[in-house]
Formats: sequence, structure tokens, C-alpha cells
Amino acid sequence: MKQLIKSLCALTLTLCGSQQFTSAAEATRVNHPDWSRDAIIYEVNTRQYTPEGTFDAFSAHLPRLKELGVDILWFMPIHPISELNRKGELGSYYAVKDYTGVNPEFGNLNSFKNVVKKAHDLGMKVIIDWVPNHTGCDNAWVKDHPDWYARNDKGEMYGPFDWTDVYQLDYSNKKMRRGMIDALKFWITEVGIDGFRCDVAGRVPVDFWDQARRELEKATGKGNLFMLAEATESELLDNAFDMDYNWPMKDLQNAISTTQRANWRINPQTGKLDTASVQTPKYAADIPTLVHEQAKTYPAGSYLMNMVTNHDLNSWEWTEQQRYNQYLPAMTVLTYMLPGMPLIYTGQEINMNRALEFFVKDTPVFQAPVKAIDGTSGSTLKVLNTLKHNYRHLDAGQNNILFVPTSDKTQLIIARELPDSDEIVVAALNLGPNAMDISQFTTLAVAPKGYDAPTVLKFGTEGVYTTVDNAGLLPSGQAAVMIIPKAMPLNN
Repeated sequence: MKQLIKSLCALTLTLCGSQQFTSAAEATRVNHPDWSRDAIIYEVNTRQYTPEGTFDAFSAHLPRLKELGVDILWFMPIHPISELNRKGELGSYYAVKDYTGVNPEFGNLNSFKNVVKKAHDLGMKVIIDWVPNHTGCDNAWVKDHPDWYARNDKGEMYGPFDWTDVYQLDYSNKKMRRGMIDALKFWITEVGIDGFRCDVAGRVPVDFWDQARRELEKATGKGNLFMLAEATESELLDNAFDMDYNWPMKDLQNAISTTQRANWRINPQTGKLDTASVQTPKYAADIPTLVHEQAKTYPAGSYLMNMVTNHDLNSWEWTEQQRYNQYLPAMTVLTYMLPGMPLIYTGQEINMNRALEFFVKDTPVFQAPVKAIDGTSGSTLKVLNTLKHNYRHLDAGQNNILFVPTSDKTQLIIARELPDSDEIVVAALNLGPNAMDISQFTTLAVAPKGYDAPTVLKFGTEGVYTTVDNAGLLPSGQAAVMIIPKAMPLNN
């Protein structure tokens, strides 16, 4: 017992010497839904999900996703796609022809309502992708309200960047703003969805989003609407959005992997080796610095979405297996242990390792309904989702993260604690080439909720394995999560 007390007290000293960050920003004024605190968000690519590519076919997967631990379903755009200037055979989901219509490729309004109802019956929430910055080139607004669009020096409608299949909207036009908010309201009042993921939200004026949130909450009631911005601008989180993308962390994760020469693939067209490069080497030790910067920049209590993949990354920036290779297990655990909410993209739960086509129908991710959670990725995500649900320490919107000092800059130890909890969630991530000694923590591990005995959860390329052995060595690329008690006083 004396030895145990000494170990616990030593751990307390370690945590006391760790890096903890206090937010310098004002608190967000957004009323987050209670159900969003411990939520897992899942991105649905309807077109590529099943052979049929329909809402009805996707609905057969809802029980499996519920079992996996998914809480929020984010559907990529479900609207009809413009035909004028269309890219590829089927076009981009983000060239919207009708904001209140449904893409007939996927079904109709009633079939989408059925999916929403089934998801709600299972306790899941539904948000849809919204494209507010631009419309497809033959959207009805182009003909009916041409003054709602921005013009170039020649007086022509145009698309941002190299997006030739869309036209830029003009947010200086108050009637256009009214039309956009009315379209958003339709999906709340007529379909009963729970919120929106807003494409390139940072290109739309912040005051529009503030107004939209106020008006949408009149329909949903405060604390019932969830808004995700595809953006990193912190001001969007002051009054309008619950969550931003954590792109800076994604970029750092990629740079860490590249520094370790793990960011590579065999080019499917040429058969040759492609490798990524980085100008400035980055390591696990750079993660606390970024978290500190974000704590000073983003409103206190706001959320960031953490990820190893999404539809853009998968289709345009290589798969997560190619970007992280042997470090994928540790990177996946990182997305759960950082402040915020983790994202799962279509196929991630079956370790899909191919880029999905964007403008044409691809080989379906799921050839038939999958009823069981199996495979290395499925088991990994289910265990992580359960931890997220079982431990308030990991809730979004909290500033309760500690980074325990290590002697190796490629290795990271994260602790999440709560004042009213007698346990600490500790994660060790080995993002370097050498084995990591975590025996200081493994000897103190207790049984996580749902386990009968002291257990260390280790995450590797073969999935999740549990161990109670005290050797405490963590191989390269792996991660471990442990529940440890807070230290006992010296006089006990």
C-alpha cells in the first residue's frame, strides 16, 4: 500500500508539472444542445454508400451506426444538382439547383423524412450539408432573382476559385439573405432536422450567420439547434455556430506524419511512390503549443471538430492510411482525446483505403448491409466512442486538458480530469519511431466503465487489445488509454 501511495503521489506531481491552458477568450454565447457534449458525428456520403445510393438503402445501416456509437448523422448535400456547367457525369453535390428540393438520385422528400424519423427513433440527430456561398448555375434564383448574385468586372456572374459549376451569391442583398434563411427554416419546420453543416461558412458574412441562428432557434427552441461551420474563423463561434473545423490540427497531424516519413502512397495511376514533404519538421511536442494558441483564440466553451479524414481529405488529399500509415492508430485516438468532437467519415469504420470518386458513381463502400461491428477500425472506433460517452472528462466545450511532460518530443501524454471526479483519463500516443515507456501509468490503471478488471486499452494496426501487464512499452504508432485514480493524500 505504501508503494502504491508513493506512485500515486508521484503521478500527482507529474500532473502538477504539466501544461494546462486557460482560455483568454470570452465565452461563446451559443446555446449548445445538451446531446452534443459527448456526441460522435458521422458523415454520410449517400451516393457512394450503397449500390443503390439512396436514402432507403442507407437506412438499413442505421442500427449498425447506432451500435457503433454514432450520435449525429451529417448528410452531404441532398439537394438536386445543377446540370448547367456540371462537372462529371453526376455533378458536384455542392452545385445546388434547388435549396428546398431533394436530389432524385437519392430519393424524394418523403424518403428523406423517413430516414430522419428512423434516426430520431434510434436516438440519433440529423444535420444536412448547406451550401450558402454560391448556387448551381441553373438554380431557379439565377433566372428569378439575378440581382441576388455577385458580378465580375464584366458584369457576369462567376464562381469563386476555380469552381466553374457555381455562381457566387451577393450577401449585400437583404432579399437574398431573407430567401436563404427561409430555405434553411424549411428543413427545420417541414422535415424536422436538427441543424446544418455549412459549406465554406467563412466566406459568408458573420452578421448573416448571427441572424440565421437567432431565427432558426425561434423554430427549434434554444438548446436544440446544432450548427457546424466548415471554417476556422473564431468569430463564427461567438453567436452562430457550435463547432468549427480543426483544420490547423489536421495540418499539424499531417506534418508530424510527414516528418516521420510516413506520409506516402503508391500512385494508383502511375504505380510509382508519391511522398509528401514538409518545410519545417513537426513533432508530437508541437501539439500542446497549438492547443494553447487555440485556447487563447476561440471562444471559451466552443467546439472544434477533430478528424483523420472527411470527404475532401479522402477524395483530394489521400486516404488516412496513406497520410498516416503506421501512425493512424495514434492519430485516431488523438481526435478523441483533444478538446472537441471526433468525426467519422463513410467507410472509416471498415478501414476503407481508397479515394471515393466525387462526380460519378463509384464502387459502393458497402456492397450489402453490415449488421455487425467488426474489423480493426470498427472495434477501435466502438471502444473510443464508448469511452467518449462514459467519461464526461472527454466532453466537448471543456478546457480540462493537461499535457504531461515527456523526454521524447515524438511522444505525447494527455490527461483529462474533472474537479468532481476521482478519476483521470490518460492517453499515451507514440508518434515516433522508438518504443514508449508508459509503465508510470499502466501500474496505476483501474477498470474502465464496462470492464471487470484493471485494463489498459491499446490501439494498434490490428485493432484494440487489452492488457494488464506492467511492462508498459508502447510500440511506434500505437496509443494507450487508461483510467487512473486521483492521488491519495500523503497522510492516508
